[in-house]
Amino acid sequence: MQNLSPELYWLTLTALMTGLLWIPYILQRMVELGIMGALGNLPQDHFEKAPWAMRLKQAHANAVENLVVFAPLALAVHIAGAGNAATATACAIYFFARLAHVVVHAAGIPVVRTLAFVIGWLAVVYLALHLLGWI
Repeated sequence: MQNLSPELYWLTLTALMTGLLWIPYILQRMVELGIMGALGNLPQDHFEKAPWAMRLKQAHANAVENLVVFAPLALAVHIAGAGNAATATACAIYFFARLAHVVVHAAGIPVVRTLAFVIGWLAVVYLALHLLGWI
């Protein structure tokens, strides 16, 4: 096992989670279209018949978009040696907020989805402000 900083540990878990989110909605697509249908090119007007799968696909895209912001900040904290208990907590909060976002988005719970997103966003803002020395 590597001796990761807390920021790299949570970044690794977040990247792994984000990298695995496609699996459930692709499995649903296989159930819906059959294996060969799911492996082929989908028509432009295709939409997922299972609403949770469509929402999970959207949550996955959102997770990727937000990982692009979180990852460089977590890496910068590590590289700069600026990590502390608060940055480690912010990274853990980000991970759990993104996990909650995926679950509640797939379940179709709108208000909680937005709260989870905002909590994750605040954790990212904290990392940026910490790196800038503003907090």
